Amino acid sequence: MSANESGTTVLTVADGVARISWTSDETLDAVRHEVAAALMTHHRVEALVDPADEKGQRTATWSGLRREGVMRGVTVDGAPVDRIVYARVETDVPAHEPEGFRALLNSFLPRKRAIGQFLIRDSNDRVLLCQLTYKSDWDLPGGVIEVGESPAVGVSREVEEELALDLKAGPLLLTDWLPPWSGWDDAVCLVYDGGVHDPSMLDAMVPEAREIRSVAFCTLEEIRERCADFTARRIEAALASAHGNGVTYTESGRPVA
Repeated sequence: MSANESGTTVLTVADGVARISWTSDETLDAVRHEVAAALMTHHRVEALVDPADEKGQRTATWSGLRREGVMRGVTVDGAPVDRIVYARVETDVPAHEPEGFRALLNSFLPRKRAIGQFLIRDSNDRVLLCQLTYKSDWDLPGGVIEVGESPAVGVSREVEEELALDLKAGPLLLTDWLPPWSGWDDAVCLVYDGGVHDPSMLDAMVPEAREIRSVAFCTLEEIRERCADFTARRIEAALASAHGNGVTYTESGRPVA
């Protein structure tokens, strides 16, 4: 362990791993200097910062440490607490270089979950719904978009994986913002036009048994019976958009003035 006169402490906590901490009156330049010095003898330098300590979070960030996430239930002074983990490894591009600065910003700026869904209709304007294994209500086919994946590509991938359907995303019909709910963070749901098909397309589907119990083309009345209220609102808004007489942005399925 080492400590400088102004209050920065560097402790080796594992082979090649240093943990740095500092007092509240420590200067940013001093912390930045100690991070650089620690990387001369370690491949990783990390800091655990109290989520309530906004100044500490700024110091960690601008000393070149990237935010990695929240470690829950860390024991500090005999009590379990949460700590934000910041770290820099020896292969990170320095923050004073453009690529390194972008990576630093990317580590702490907000990210939002994206969901892609298809509005697939039959010739009677019924909508294809999936009965899911992991919740009681029905939903449109689709799923969560992977990091770095195009939403239009992602919705096609999800439908191919879950229903064995080879469909390309048509026009974007609706963007629906979903507020935080029951343990979920907020998300943006993008509903793409999946086209109008003959009802016989059901025969070509192969539902993925771990996620899909059954599929069916449903009327609006059946949609309202089988879906959560916010899902039903989203589908109705997407249908209106597909018919050219609706909005293209909603929040929980409701138009925003």
